Amino acid sequence: MPTPLPASLILTMAFALALVAGLVVKFWLASRQVRHVARHRGAVPAAFRQAITLDAHQKAADYTVAKTRFGLLELAWGAAVLLAWTLFGGLDLLNRLLLDLLGGGMWQQLALLAAFALIGGLAELPFTLWQTFRLEERFGFNKMTWRLWLTDAVKGVLLGALIGLPIAALILWLMGAAGKLWWLWAWAAWMGFNLLLMLVYPTFIAPIFNKFKPLDDLALKERVNALMQRCGFAAKGLFVMDGSTRSAHANAYFTGFGASKRVVFYDTLLRQLSAGEVEAVLAHELGHFRHKHVMKRMVAMFALSLAGFALLGWLSAHSWFYTGLGVQPNLMAPNDALAILLFMLAMPVFGFFVAPLPVLVSRKHEFEADAYAIAQTSGADLSAALLKLYQDNASTLTPDPLFVKFYYSHPPASERLARMAAA
Repeated sequence: MPTPLPASLILTMAFALALVAGLVVKFWLASRQVRHVARHRGAVPAAFRQAITLDAHQKAADYTVAKTRFGLLELAWGAAVLLAWTLFGGLDLLNRLLLDLLGGGMWQQLALLAAFALIGGLAELPFTLWQTFRLEERFGFNKMTWRLWLTDAVKGVLLGALIGLPIAALILWLMGAAGKLWWLWAWAAWMGFNLLLMLVYPTFIAPIFNKFKPLDDLALKERVNALMQRCGFAAKGLFVMDGSTRSAHANAYFTGFGASKRVVFYDTLLRQLSAGEVEAVLAHELGHFRHKHVMKRMVAMFALSLAGFALLGWLSAHSWFYTGLGVQPNLMAPNDALAILLFMLAMPVFGFFVAPLPVLVSRKHEFEADAYAIAQTSGADLSAALLKLYQDNASTLTPDPLFVKFYYSHPPASERLARMAAA
């Protein structure tokens, strides 16, 4: 009778196989996207020829191809870094160094989390800088200066430490003190933390990075207020954000939770769209609330995070979980921070193959929000606004259909406009 394989070896093999399979699929999808967009670069699709110039169409095609190819470099580098952390022993080495320096205990575990985040950020830094100051700059989207980028980076690190370390300490303490059901208490703490962030983000966190001022266009303000009253939606205020200081991309969004909800327009959006088009875009966002998409996503996040914490609770109690991913568990010190980091590293590898499901649901939600906006405002205004946003953001009109199914959280322009025309 053959000897069964050790659980740690099975995990190692499964992790390596899933990583390789995911890379193959991702490279294949990206190559499809590049070929499909390049093949249709020479002519504007018939449905858009009256609204989109050939120059704009070709810019979007070139931007999409450049981003996709750059994404392949990021993908290859990310896989190498992931292997370095796990099967090649990088996380194990970092843990041993900090154990020798600090001994076992809460400070060593927090230091491990902080050092991992810092090293990971530095490993991604060249790609972040290239994307911002080369890729986005090349296509005219980057408006950020080096000084502003550095200021944002420093603020981000300080804010991450101020917010992240306390919640990490709380979860690590629960893992060591709350018994076998620690994962349930940790999940409750994590959910409470996220709800608190949603409540305080608009008022206290977002203004650290961007400037917000009340919407001062009285005609637009009256029109927007009338729309929200008609739709039964209440917000704490209407604000304009200085998005143009960082990017030429345009957007509008709702933020906050409960009584702290507010509507935020990028200043770039207000410059590009007419009042009727702004109203239509806002009606689309209101459609998400009317169809309870936001609540459904929150419930899904609650359920998935509960399942994740439960799985982490089970995995963290087995030594093969650590050794199978290239780490020797501590014998005389807690392994809680190691378990969290290994879980964060491994789950995306296995989760990639179900990634099309949430984006499928998201695309369905976008169609529903479009239909709601058409019922509340002008369908022509919404169509015109979407065309302007697709053009101004250099979104390709001819993406590969299979790439769309895997990655697109919003339907392509052709599908959205065809649904609107049919409605």
